[in-house]
Parts: sequence; C-alpha cells; structure tokens
Amino acid sequence: MTPPRPRSESAADARRAEILAVAARLFARKGIEATSVREIADGVGLNPGALYHYFPSKGDIAGTLITGYLTDLLADYRAAGLDDREPRDRLRAIVEVSLRTGASRPDATKVYHAEFPELRTRRDYARAGELTTIIQQIWLDAIESGKDAGILRTDVPTKIFHRFLRDAVWFSVYWRRPDDEFSVAELSELCVSLFLDGMGTKPA
Repeated sequence: MTPPRPRSESAADARRAEILAVAARLFARKGIEATSVREIADGVGLNPGALYHYFPSKGDIAGTLITGYLTDLLADYRAAGLDDREPRDRLRAIVEVSLRTGASRPDATKVYHAEFPELRTRRDYARAGELTTIIQQIWLDAIESGKDAGILRTDVPTKIFHRFLRDAVWFSVYWRRPDDEFSVAELSELCVSLFLDGMGTKPA
C-alpha cells in the first residue's frame, strides 16, 4: 500500500495546480510575454516573492503548463486504443479525444497552439517538443492507415491533410461553447464525415 503523502506536500501540489490554472487563463488571454509574474501572483492571492517558492520563473510556469498538457493529451490518445480500431474509427477517436481536451482545458489548449511554435526550439521546452512529435505521428499514422485502407485519397499529401484536420479540430476551442447543441461525440463524427465524405450530396 502506498503511504499517504505528507499534508504539506499535498498542499504545495494543490497550490501549484492553482497557479498553473490562473497562469493558463492569463496566458490564453494576454499571451505569455505580456503576462507579468505579479498578475499571476495576484490571481492566487500571493505576493510575487512567494510565487517563486513554487516556480523559479514565469518561463518555468509556462513550460510546466505546456508539458503537463501534452503529457495528459498523449495519455488520453493511448488510452483510446487507436491501434485496435478501423481507420475511420481511429480518426474519429483522435478527433474526439482532441475535442474533449479542448472542451475541458480550453486555456491550456489556446496557450499551446498560440505560443508553442515560437517556444519549441528553446532548450527548456525540449520535452514538450518530443511530446509534440509523438502526438503528430499518431495523427499521421492514422491518416496513412486510412490511405492504405482505401478510404482516403492518396493524391493529397498526408501532412497537408493532417494540418487541415488538426486545425479544424483544435481551433474549435475558439467558437465551441459548453452549452453547444452538439455533444463532443456528435461533433467528432460530423468532423470526420466532413473530411472523409465532403459537403457535396451524392448523385441519385
């Protein structure tokens, strides 16, 4: 049996999670560069000096936020059993996991997609870069399996299809609302149908 964690350690973890949540909200609204340490500290009721007890810098807050986000996303993809699914359902599952992540963590999703392209070459974001590469390959492999199965056109480059589908999915975080008339599962099916079947009606 795993011994219980000391109360002080649990409290510190809870405070770190609170700091990350507040930082994600501010980063999503203002950007990492424009957000000050004081704003983050104010958001959790600390003075800036006390904040450094939990994170050594604003960059460390951003790095922890993005790396944690990607770690959880990768775990969710793997938990979906993608390799055991038929190609179309494999794509649908990837879309559904992604949409659920965007719905449950909209701020972190916005921060990652808006900020990470400029950050990925920095040494302190190396792990996040590795996770991004693994996640991208999951999407690419699913698209290739669709081509091999004959349900996707082979004349469209895999990376182009990936970029269009990925952006359509992830940027839904900017327009989808919690009370949206379509559930995540329904929206996932509609998205895959649009990309695989198109908008045109079938001839009679």
